[in-house]
Amino acid sequence: MYLEGTDQHRGFFHSSLLQACGTQGKAPYLGVLTHGFILDEKGFKMSKSLGNTVSPQQVIKQFGADILRLWVAQSDYTVDLRIGDEILKGVTDSYRKLRNTARFLLGNLGTYSDQNEITYNELPDLEKYILYRVCEVDEKIRSSYENYSFQSVFQTYFQFCTQDLSSFYFDIRKDVLYCDPENSVKRKATLKILDILFFRLTTWFSPILPFTMEEVYLERFPGAENSVHLLDIPGNDKDWYNPEHVKHWNKIRDVRRVVTGAIEVLRQDKVIGSNFIGTTNDVKKFETANYTMGALKDFIGTGTGIQDAVESPANTFTMNLSVSTNWKVTANNAATTLVMTVVAADIGKSGIIVIINHASGTTFTSLPSYMKTPDGADPAFVTTGGAISIISYFVLEADKVLVNYVGNFA
Repeated sequence: MYLEGTDQHRGFFHSSLLQACGTQGKAPYLGVLTHGFILDEKGFKMSKSLGNTVSPQQVIKQFGADILRLWVAQSDYTVDLRIGDEILKGVTDSYRKLRNTARFLLGNLGTYSDQNEITYNELPDLEKYILYRVCEVDEKIRSSYENYSFQSVFQTYFQFCTQDLSSFYFDIRKDVLYCDPENSVKRKATLKILDILFFRLTTWFSPILPFTMEEVYLERFPGAENSVHLLDIPGNDKDWYNPEHVKHWNKIRDVRRVVTGAIEVLRQDKVIGSNFIGTTNDVKKFETANYTMGALKDFIGTGTGIQDAVESPANTFTMNLSVSTNWKVTANNAATTLVMTVVAADIGKSGIIVIINHASGTTFTSLPSYMKTPDGADPAFVTTGGAISIISYFVLEADKVLVNYVGNFA
């Protein structure tokens, strides 16, 4: 391979090609990789007279070698590149997020042993979905390395760490890791996935962040004989690549983003506080100002708006998806039952259910057998007087509705 700057298209590359074709009848290289020039932060050519040069040694001394390598990896080297303190500070922020992902893994895998791990078939649906995403990311990263597309490697890796893991999977499963008993199936499944992720994340990115990935690996497996650079990227079991776990989880994540956006609007308007906590006055303001209907309705992309569920008979609220996909339930001070009318035409629909408790409190019974969380459990509804609960749902089949407890305003 010939590796040079773009100025050599008509120089070294071309002259070598002519000589080799004339003397050997073939090109002198199997591949050519060209890159742009490095400019200062404002896009000007570096010059000693201008005093805008940036020395690699200076960057390494101030930020570390891995930060410099990460800057190269996340840049498009086919064009001219800019570098400077502000740009490197942005790279450092990205680096810090990656370290936080590694810190979460190390913090929870300290006492992990695969002696009690469970099989793939025993894994909850969420864990199977994460393994499918591992397969997708692995395929993309391997392909990007082979094509010298290091920017694609970084983008794929960074988005997986921050969006799929930190903002989604870790956020869902952290309570399981902190609160569930050690022998619970859900906790064992979570630790199994974290162990798989540990080896994928360290080997995927060790060519780009060699010092950091080595530090992470040796923190878990200390010893002079151990090194992440002695490992190949692990292969994936064929069972993991199961597309049936994708569609409904992608839809759930879409709904989750919608509801999270609506909640953030309410938080910015000071209708609620942090962590879904609001005062009694906040709840009253929430209802009287029609924030439930207004803010949430603006963010829901499907359905015909938020409708009041029909109470018939007493304390039983029915939601017909042919009328709307987004519902509001104003509960009484008694055991309350939710019923969803679903037909074949409703498969694939999704939405939210906003439940407003009676002022004196509400006792919820179980949801119908066809409405369950991904783990097959019932959501733990809040019974506090005046509290507001939000659940999202996705219709998998006419007799199977997947629900996810989003949060509450107590």
